[in-house]
This record gives sequence, structure tokens and C-alpha cells, in this order.
Amino acid sequence: MVGVGWILAIIIGGLAGWIAEKLMHAQMGLVLNIVLGIVGAVVGNFILTLIFGATAGGLLGQLIVAVVGACLLIAIGRAVMGRRSTHA
Repeated sequence: MVGVGWILAIIIGGLAGWIAEKLMHAQMGLVLNIVLGIVGAVVGNFILTLIFGATAGGLLGQLIVAVVGACLLIAIGRAVMGRRSTHA
């Protein structure tokens, strides 16, 4: 996450993961929520930088980017797991 410390990144990541979990109707624990939120923020910021050349600023901007990134990761995970279980 751009411009935030480690503790704030964990807090934003946990919140973003929890919001993504609720939006995507997933069932995950606290640790996975934090991981998905932080990794989602990294993925979201990477995509925004590729498309627009910049990322969203501020805590609210980073939270939104993290939620969208975490939702994207959940959707990708479902697609991969769905494919694996149908061909197994």
C-alpha cells in the first residue's frame, strides 16, 4: 500500500478483506482476510499504475483499491478452484 506503515497496512488489509468477503459471499478467517486485503491492495495499485500511471491517494482511496483487488483475487481463486474440481 502506498504511503502507509506496516500496522496501518494490516488494519486496512483486514478491513478490505472483510468487506471483500462480505461482497463476494465468501467464508474466510481473519488471517486470510488480512492477507487478501494486503495482496489485493498490491494487485489493485499495480493495475492502476499500469492503466493510469498513478494510484488512489489517501486512506479511503487505498481501502477502495484494496477491496477491489481482494474481490478480484477471490474471483480468480473461485475460477481456478472451479476448473480444478471439474476436471479432477
